[in-house]
Amino acid sequence: MTETIEYEVVKTWGAVEVRRYPPVVLATVNSSYDDIAFAILFKYISGYNEAGGKLAMTAPVISPAPGERMAMTAPVLSDSEGFSFVLPTGTDIANAPRPSDARVTLSTIPSRYVATLRFSGKAYLRDVLEMEGALMKVLKEKGVGTKGRPFLMRYNSPFIPGFLRRNEVGVEVREEDVGKGGA
Repeated sequence: MTETIEYEVVKTWGAVEVRRYPPVVLATVNSSYDDIAFAILFKYISGYNEAGGKLAMTAPVISPAPGERMAMTAPVLSDSEGFSFVLPTGTDIANAPRPSDARVTLSTIPSRYVATLRFSGKAYLRDVLEMEGALMKVLKEKGVGTKGRPFLMRYNSPFIPGFLRRNEVGVEVREEDVGKGGA
């Protein structure tokens, strides 16, 4: 079974959840093509690293939400234009295997609050954009500010039938705004 990042739901507005995530370590590849980035990262966790050790696959796999891609300017998840795997719980930047491929970068994301909206099926562009719009509309209505750009989180293997897949759009929200908007 694939490990999923633990989080605490701190607020809900209908289908929108605001979650508190713990610090995580990401392995990221900056590529315009998800399939290429996925293959490079899968090779990294399968042992193509300086330690030659394998790492467990975790969920979700994170990529930028569709839209205009820009160069990565900061190693924070919500601003990342790359495709990322979350490394297993207990991995920190000091004990993570160093990548053998220079296209793989490691970064630590501190604990933070993320607003999410879940949907099922394949993550087609039109669906992701629709969910992103719905998420951002709720946050605007509740007066909750965001940090960075929305991102897409996919929880299932591409071999899982579309109707069984779990996807989410998410965006980091300002901690000081988490209490806004009522229950």
